[in-house]
Amino acid sequence: MRPGVWRPPVEPSTAEQTVIRPVRRAKLFVFLRQHRHELFDEAFQTELAEVYRDSPKGQPPVPPAQLALALILQAYTGASDDEVIEACVMDRRWQLVLDCLDADRPPISKGTLVGFRTRLITAGWDRRLIERTIEIATVSGGFGPRALRAALDSSPLWGAGRVEDTPTMMGHALRKALGVIAVQQGWGEPRELPSWPAGPGHRSWPDPASKPHWTPTGTTPANGTVPWR
Repeated sequence: MRPGVWRPPVEPSTAEQTVIRPVRRAKLFVFLRQHRHELFDEAFQTELAEVYRDSPKGQPPVPPAQLALALILQAYTGASDDEVIEACVMDRRWQLVLDCLDADRPPISKGTLVGFRTRLITAGWDRRLIERTIEIATVSGGFGPRALRAALDSSPLWGAGRVEDTPTMMGHALRKALGVIAVQQGWGEPRELPSWPAGPGHRSWPDPASKPHWTPTGTTPANGTVPWR
């Protein structure tokens, strides 16, 4: 069963205005609330709905526009999948964007979020979502398109391991960063170990002598003790 078109209110309510007014730094939340109806017009929502198969059975899915908004916020803030679900209940800025202000239950589940992200990427719609968001930011002037592109493009959500869960993707990003640091420090070029039982992506040092050795401040190499302070 395909989802219908999501039609949240366009004009902010009095309660929403009380959330918008104090926001000083996290302007993306305000931008998405004010322009979500432009970003996810009926035509774009129809396109996003293509990631779902038609089926006469089953519960109606969560609107793709609502899930896509959650993904934009997740990519921008770096939140994990679990943190997204928690923010839907605990953070009124997330509730403002997702049209669930003061909800005591999240409008989406972790499984639904991960499943939609996988469908979106498999269909090649992740780039379409990013470019569409940047386009609306540019036209409306509601948010800096350069800062938005830099944040969304650098998110591990769209990385090489992007169909994996968020902690795994963050791990890939961290290993990549450590590899760059290793080369800069002259420790050698790390390489992949495909035979490692935990899977690809783990690294070793080509020359054991080049492996970094950490010596805590105050350690005496002769006795290896670290004085208490």
